[in-house]
Amino acid sequence: MAIDQQSGTGPVPGREHRPEQQTRRRAWLVLSLLFLLLVVNYADKVIVGLAGVDMMKEIGIGADEFGVIQSSFFWLFAIGAILGGWLGGKVKARWLLAGIAALWAVSMAPMVGQVGFTTVVVCRVLLGFAEGPTTALVMHVTHTWFPPDKRAVPSSLVASGAAIGPVIAAPALTWVITQHSWHAAFGVMSVVGVIIVILWLIVGREGPESASDTKGTGAAEPVSRLPERVPLLKLFGTGTFIGFQLLFFVAYMLTATVVSWLPLYLRDGHGYDATTTGNLVALLFLGTAIAAIASGFASSAMTKRGMSNRASRGYLAGAMVLLAGIGTVSFPALDRGVMHMVLITLAACASAAGYGVSFTGLSDIVPAKQRGTVFGVVTGVYSLGGIVAPILMGALVESADTPLAGYKQGFIAIGAAIAVGAAIATLLINPERDGAKLAATS
Repeated sequence: MAIDQQSGTGPVPGREHRPEQQTRRRAWLVLSLLFLLLVVNYADKVIVGLAGVDMMKEIGIGADEFGVIQSSFFWLFAIGAILGGWLGGKVKARWLLAGIAALWAVSMAPMVGQVGFTTVVVCRVLLGFAEGPTTALVMHVTHTWFPPDKRAVPSSLVASGAAIGPVIAAPALTWVITQHSWHAAFGVMSVVGVIIVILWLIVGREGPESASDTKGTGAAEPVSRLPERVPLLKLFGTGTFIGFQLLFFVAYMLTATVVSWLPLYLRDGHGYDATTTGNLVALLFLGTAIAAIASGFASSAMTKRGMSNRASRGYLAGAMVLLAGIGTVSFPALDRGVMHMVLITLAACASAAGYGVSFTGLSDIVPAKQRGTVFGVVTGVYSLGGIVAPILMGALVESADTPLAGYKQGFIAIGAAIAVGAAIATLLINPERDGAKLAATS
């Protein structure tokens, strides 16, 4: 409580609230920049898909080799994610995220000139390694600024940056590619990476919730308070951890496929021109951004009404990803048109809606001091879905009688895997049960 320095007789009205108000303002400022980090992160991912047709012609490669390029992004993604998560507990987020963004810029720079297949693969591997820990670290820093019962909305807002990135990048980079070249598009993203580094060094910090989670969750059946650390093997063996890990994995199979192959599916498979394809991809990702934010508000509303974290995190996220799987199996049966794009968008939206809520649910069973490491492991494992799905799609497209037939087979196979994985994951997730078990280890 503040004392009037002139009279020394009592508190100054309102002054005791200033530190809390300043922290809240700083939290939302950092949140805005974390959102921007994911915007750029996913713009970097989608650029090869947008440039794919021109790149394949210039380099002289087929669909199977293009699938290797898209898959190569994930070859060291898991290693980067796990290493970044481990460093997250030892290096301040200010320096770690700045270094990661600097590597983004470096990996884009060689693509400005004439390159061959090998150089493209090397650059994508470096970018994947650098971007591996990004989502985990961004979510970790987000959670350091908000108590457990208020994380669902901020987490989903930040996660929506993954969708907003392609919304901005698809039309903007398509214009750069058609008006200049695909090399120029990579140059633009390299410069943007440098700008992100500067902004984060000025603004980026971890918040006051980084030490521990001592506040209740606000749910009807609050998750038990966790010790400062729990045995990782016990944590990794809980149904909640396994369920969320599986949910992330199958959802990321669709995310990686949409980012890698959707522009080519629309152009080569259905005959859309480059500009129309860019606009359709942008609209799709705009829908996923709205869905991601809406799921955060829905989870928060469920918590406020006294519903369990199993319902507001697990059932909600699981239902969204299950819907994504059903949509992915369904849309290949339709010809190009409005309903075809509606189903594609529905599948992508439902998949994206699960990410922020899932990270929030995972936080219910992970002590704050271990959050960076655990999130890094989770990100590293689910990134393997990004290796499998693009290669599978490329192989099917190359071996099919027509590209469209190959795309249909690929999306049906991926959609079926998503639906089955989501159903199993939803049955496993129970933060209340597993939080109590882990709390008993203290």
